[in-house]
Amino acid sequence: MRYPKLREVKEALTSLFSKPYTNRYPFQPHYPEKRFRGKPEFHKEYCVGCTACAQVCPTNCIEWIDDVASNPPVRRLILRYDICIMCGQCQANCITEKGIQLSRKFELAGFDREEMKETQENELLLCEDCGEVVGTKDHVRFIREKIGALSLAGENGLLLLQEELNLSPGLKGKIDLPLKRNDLFRILCPKCRRDLHLTDEWNLK
Repeated sequence: MRYPKLREVKEALTSLFSKPYTNRYPFQPHYPEKRFRGKPEFHKEYCVGCTACAQVCPTNCIEWIDDVASNPPVRRLILRYDICIMCGQCQANCITEKGIQLSRKFELAGFDREEMKETQENELLLCEDCGEVVGTKDHVRFIREKIGALSLAGENGLLLLQEELNLSPGLKGKIDLPLKRNDLFRILCPKCRRDLHLTDEWNLK
């Protein structure tokens, strides 16, 4: 007969009289560690709707829809956490670093997959000529704060700032084609602004 080693006896006795390492989940709540990668969540005060999170998501669990028909027009980010693998790429590539973050929530099971969604909306900035999406207003504001006075070299950022400060209401109403010099003081997409500079009579003289 083989007798147990003294070290094994010591470990057995230590284990017998010590507390277990596991907890009593699900009978008691479980609190994961701080670095635990759980359910991703949007933070509305920091998300600018830039879609960086959707573009780097390996499972395509984040999509965006530009609803230009709503009033006001909005960009809707939809996160489906039923197919999310909690890889953390969305958090790592968020331009504000706080727009979307992984929480410590892990109890995500359910019966209706259509309910397993998180939604974030940001108001859109549309071209006043062709109606194409320029970006979200929050994204333009973020860029303005990020690069400071250099952002005022772009007309759209400057016009949005003037509108927020009620310094200049800008031009209103329908644009008469072709674009003319005074249309510089409108929100335009890059294509329409380029066409304005190329075709306007004051640039051809």
